[in-house]
Amino acid sequence: MPTSSPSHLRGLAEVAAASVLWGTGGLAVQLIRERAALSPVTISAWRMVIAAAVLVVALLVLRRAGELVDLARARPRQLLAVGVGTAAYQGFYFVSVTQVGVAVSTVVSLGLAPVLLTVAESVRHRRTPTRSRLAVLAAALTGLVLVSVAGHESGTGPAPVAGVLLALASGTTYALTTVAGGSISRQASPLVLTSGMTLVGAVTLGPCLALVDGPLVTDDPAAVAWLVYLGALTMALAYVLLYSGLRVVAPSTAVTASLVEPVTAAVIAAVVLSEALGPAAVVGILLVLGAVAGLGRASTAAGPVLPDAGAPAP
Repeated sequence: MPTSSPSHLRGLAEVAAASVLWGTGGLAVQLIRERAALSPVTISAWRMVIAAAVLVVALLVLRRAGELVDLARARPRQLLAVGVGTAAYQGFYFVSVTQVGVAVSTVVSLGLAPVLLTVAESVRHRRTPTRSRLAVLAAALTGLVLVSVAGHESGTGPAPVAGVLLALASGTTYALTTVAGGSISRQASPLVLTSGMTLVGAVTLGPCLALVDGPLVTDDPAAVAWLVYLGALTMALAYVLLYSGLRVVAPSTAVTASLVEPVTAAVIAAVVLSEALGPAAVVGILLVLGAVAGLGRASTAAGPVLPDAGAPAP
């Protein structure tokens, strides 16, 4: 079974690294909420604002701010779609969690995206996925279910139907945004694209703060530090890695590899918070990691192996 090109393996590793960073976000949010009564939407908005600020400063220091202006002029609709989409799927997910619980929201939202994109790529290329690709997808989704259900309460929340619908909206928006980001990432620097995306996302989430209860700011030093961590690492750095990876891996491969996120969250909960990691969760972790490793082979990747991108440097 032949392995893919080095660039494909690098891209897969970048997406997986981004997913590991995302997986640490849950712990950061929990630590923030232990010290400050900030709502998840407020934390998400600050995460986006801080990421945008960090990235704009980086562009100014590197004297590349002009590239962001050029991108906004050349691809305004695509940049708007990626920014609004990123803010939207996170918002849908956060609200879904409050209505149907973490386990169901995670399984539906993260599990739907790779299925949708695998089907869409098969239709577009008029080619049925190979058995090995379907096996990788099945292993990843089974692992996701085991990790999510074993790691959270089984309650369904106050409005399960609305919660599932919101999770479906989150997964669909996540899939579409990944496709849009993958398209534009091959013509733009990941750093510049992420800067534009976070600026649009910050503007999108800003008005939503008028709808949330509780304080919008905190003066607790630890909470502020974790907010900076969320913005600088789980948003700014993680999305630079994602868009760099999307230059050489298909969107369906990327969203399948992103299932490393709940695996990371489960491992961190076990190590840092001493939460029990039962047999089902361990099996789920092994299935997801095995599936992601399988994505490194051309015959089992969750989508077509893309050629090297000749786009600008990150």
